[in-house]
Amino acid sequence: MVDYVVQALDQVTLDISGPDGLLAGHDLMSPYVWTQDGRHQLLVRVLAHPLAETDPTGIIYCGHSDDGLSFIMRDRPAIVPGPDFVDAGGVEDPTVVLADQGEVLVFYTGVDGQRGQGSMMVARGCDLEKLAKEQVLLKAPPGEGNIKEATVAQGTDGRFRLFYEYAKEITPGVGASRIGMAIAPGPNGPWEVVDDPFGIREDAWDNWHLSTGPIVSQPGADPVMFYNGATVDARWRIGWISFDANFERITDRCIQPMLIPPPPVHRDGTDIAFAASCLVEDEAILLYYSLEDRLLRRAAIRRFD
Repeated sequence: MVDYVVQALDQVTLDISGPDGLLAGHDLMSPYVWTQDGRHQLLVRVLAHPLAETDPTGIIYCGHSDDGLSFIMRDRPAIVPGPDFVDAGGVEDPTVVLADQGEVLVFYTGVDGQRGQGSMMVARGCDLEKLAKEQVLLKAPPGEGNIKEATVAQGTDGRFRLFYEYAKEITPGVGASRIGMAIAPGPNGPWEVVDDPFGIREDAWDNWHLSTGPIVSQPGADPVMFYNGATVDARWRIGWISFDANFERITDRCIQPMLIPPPPVHRDGTDIAFAASCLVEDEAILLYYSLEDRLLRRAAIRRFD
């Protein structure tokens, strides 16, 4: 039987931050970390705290690090809201796919100018401060909403899978988050939406909300997603689920959450741990996640067979 176990926890800090990694007056969410040019690179969603009515729901900043824990941030943001209406309300949840010749594709959520809808978008470039917004990849169909939280993985058939969170109305006036999937011949699309890869479990810790997390593929093991799940009162935890090589069949799934957040540090903190990205170094899986929708952390995870 396979299991994934947290063995160490570390704080992630930014060089322009205040106590406990909190950017002064702002919340930090969705830390996407990858390695490129011999360094750890970071994109992170930054938003004001408390969020005023006219504040964007997110601005995406970039930074780099030698150790993967202490990041030197650039002064200029990587992606800002607008000028088009489709993402004028905020830019959120960056995910990076490496392209040719040092170029990166950044999948991100664009929130419209009325904060009524989120769409999956993409920006491209070789310099994180000079990314060019290209297109809207996915918009929610009628009856659904807020396409967000991209995870991109390639199957052994060569095709790419785009996992995403979307809002679904369960009963009139009552909604929940679910995980959807689209397939394309390459990361540029075109993307075809297919059936949801998995659903909630009625009597478990993930019985109401689901959201995507990073996918790790290791030699001799099924690809595994460290996903986010919650109860109806939005107590988010991190678990894992594995698939066959083409993401067509579930091969295993955790019974209990792998990572449970500690009590909130701040009086107004929320009971949330939310996975965003992963690195694999030696035998360790390094999972970057947020706590309380405002603090950044890294967990070292080992797979046990």
